[in-house]
Amino acid sequence: MTSLQYSLNLKQGGVISLVGAGGKTSLMFRLARELSRQGVVVLTTTTTKIYMPTRKQSSVVIVSDCAKAVLRQASIYAKHHRHISAGSRILHLQDKLKGFPPEVIDNIWQSGIFRWIIVEADGAAGRPVKAPATHEPVIPRCTQWVVGVVGLQAIGKPLNAKWAFRPQLVSQVTGLAEGSILTESAIVDLLSDQNGILKDAPADATRLAFLNQADSQGQLESGKKIAQMLVRQKKSGFTRVLIGQMLHEPAIKEYYPK
Repeated sequence: MTSLQYSLNLKQGGVISLVGAGGKTSLMFRLARELSRQGVVVLTTTTTKIYMPTRKQSSVVIVSDCAKAVLRQASIYAKHHRHISAGSRILHLQDKLKGFPPEVIDNIWQSGIFRWIIVEADGAAGRPVKAPATHEPVIPRCTQWVVGVVGLQAIGKPLNAKWAFRPQLVSQVTGLAEGSILTESAIVDLLSDQNGILKDAPADATRLAFLNQADSQGQLESGKKIAQMLVRQKKSGFTRVLIGQMLHEPAIKEYYPK
């Protein structure tokens, strides 16, 4: 079975930021489990907010708005735990964990406690596709890999609030009128346009695309079309495009280029 680390071509250690929609949280925790099994310490966190991690997702959650306190607690937990999550505070009414400003994550990375830091750097309110607002995504400068995530279940569905977070912005990026059917070409535009999902990615970060929710043959075929278009479109800057399904096995079905 192809590992996420191999498919994403992750080496040595670093900071990975996940942006877009349609499976970022599932990808973050699944990748953290895989990397931590190698005996290194992995941090999962966010620059926005995520649902409070379950014990299955992360057995250790540090909550503090003080970076020094987070690092102090992490150094203690790291003696017995290889996967740690952290946020600045709990939003009890939403059952969510609020994250850190990007500069705090830069400082946490510089501490050297963690071999890997995985950051959910975008929000999408559970929709499979989105386009970012002016203040999004929120990517730390220390990011070495940026993964743009899209949910393939949106293909063939209307461009509206059920399937897209901020459909009016998706319309602006793709040229599709609101209510029109979302196509493979529209997803390519969302991933490759300068105002699309990877907007504001650090210039020196490796760019990857993860086409999630390939749960049916039709969705897999749509993923292949998108991947082939992105690979041919060299100006998009993607080094690799993956097609997978975070909630099922195998996690990775295809990746391009081979």
